[in-house]
Amino acid sequence: MRHSRPVRLALVAGAAAATLALTACGSDSGSGGSATAGTPKAGGTLTYALDVEPTCFDLQVNPQGITGDIERGVVDSLVTIDAKGSFHPWLATSWQVAPDLKSYTFKLREGVTFTDGTPFDASAVKVNFDRVADPKTKSQYAATLLGPYSGTEIIDPHTVKVSFSKPFSPFLQGASTPNLGFYSPKSLTKGPDALCAGGSAIVGTGPFVFSGYTKGQSVTLTKNAAYNWAPQQAPHTGAAYLDKVVFRFLTEDPVRSGAITSRQVDVATSISPSDAKTVEADNGLKIQKVEDAGGSYAIYLNTARGALTDVRVRKAIQLGTDIDQIVKTVYFGQYQRSWSPLTPGTPSYDSSLDGALKFDPTAAGKLLDEAGWTGRDAQGYRTKDGKRLTVDWPWNPPHTREQRAVVAQAIQADLKKIGVEVSHPALDIGAFVALAGSGQYDLYDFSWTRFDPDILRGFFNSASTPATGGQNAANLKDPKVDEWTDAGAATLDKAKRDELYAKVQQQVVRTDAAVLPVYVPTKLVAVANRVQGLSVDPNGKPLLYNAWRS
Repeated sequence: MRHSRPVRLALVAGAAAATLALTACGSDSGSGGSATAGTPKAGGTLTYALDVEPTCFDLQVNPQGITGDIERGVVDSLVTIDAKGSFHPWLATSWQVAPDLKSYTFKLREGVTFTDGTPFDASAVKVNFDRVADPKTKSQYAATLLGPYSGTEIIDPHTVKVSFSKPFSPFLQGASTPNLGFYSPKSLTKGPDALCAGGSAIVGTGPFVFSGYTKGQSVTLTKNAAYNWAPQQAPHTGAAYLDKVVFRFLTEDPVRSGAITSRQVDVATSISPSDAKTVEADNGLKIQKVEDAGGSYAIYLNTARGALTDVRVRKAIQLGTDIDQIVKTVYFGQYQRSWSPLTPGTPSYDSSLDGALKFDPTAAGKLLDEAGWTGRDAQGYRTKDGKRLTVDWPWNPPHTREQRAVVAQAIQADLKKIGVEVSHPALDIGAFVALAGSGQYDLYDFSWTRFDPDILRGFFNSASTPATGGQNAANLKDPKVDEWTDAGAATLDKAKRDELYAKVQQQVVRTDAAVLPVYVPTKLVAVANRVQGLSVDPNGKPLLYNAWRS
């Protein structure tokens, strides 16, 4: 069936609000609403403080969410998705989904150009998708969104058929993300190093142009005056209102809070929970609390290495960590504890897991005894055959946010009480990435924003290894999980997907003990009252096109 109007697919429904107005409702965490007051006016610069700097600006390679946050205004996508999970035209005016879910045929919008003058057409779609799927690109996330991609066929200059080797229902959702947005084919010839470096090498069709980057300081986007192909659901047409957006990298929490309260910036993301009350007390500012859809912040236990190959040790770590107390203490009640690798705002979240992992150090100790870790050394750590029970948890300080280092210290302290030593070495980014790809760690932590439960396939399917660009940091090889995640990707039936993904969540938390969920990633975004129309999409990306200054 061909779709030339908004399409509601069964795979997404009932999720948390997706397009949330960042200027509405003060500190309320509601589901958005009108954020503008008066008539929008063109002009001005928006200064936006971020808490982390990308390691690479190539969306097709780098999995960091911050890269998509910056470039959502630079690249456009085939489709867009709304708060209810309905898909709408963007660079594609219509699409046809094959009954077997193995191909998607898109009719492309005509008259669209990249900001270097290159036309956006069927060949541009093919070049971009082929690059993402090429192993030489070493995509660390976008390739997961393409799943079992087998190629793109050019039907005519404005029609493409994207095919997969097996049914793949999550494709439209992936196609709504900036990671499957489009770079100019001309810019792709500049090579991966140029794209990673940012600046003029990043060329899209979006409402803004990536016009400048100063390492360690800022990125500048400037208005694309020729822009005239906004998504169907956008509240206006033509060029963006703002002349310029400047993203400043202010990685220290107090500095970011100080910048927004002193009006050095217009927007500051990731306000520390400890600073929230101070910011809220400022009548010229509002805080919007937005809980991300996708993967909760969690610790993944490497099931293929050392002591953690024993599920009893993994379960002991789950039970021996007082996550409730840690989250309450570190986040001042602003963040909620997570119970699943999915967040509550993600379709197919299994709420029956709520409360499943209770802090029980006594039970944890018994499990370690059963696993043979019965000895104790002079420091009180458990031993077996003269070897200390030590788990390695590497981290990269410059790219650690939301007080996660404090969380790690608290977990270290809890696990020490049950006799488990946690080594937490700080590594530079090169060493950290190399170690992650090789699986030379015991614990690995991250969160991930995506408005689809297919993210569980990336997290736990055995084919999704970090060495091949996947996110299976637990190195889990569970045939049941593989079967369920593959089946979930092959159906649009919501009830079936809910059933399959509930099984996955139960299995990886309760049975495999492959993950320790910690908290629900929550954006505490401080916005000056003079900023209007700023919102985020279901994938958690700020929408700059509609923003303006009053």
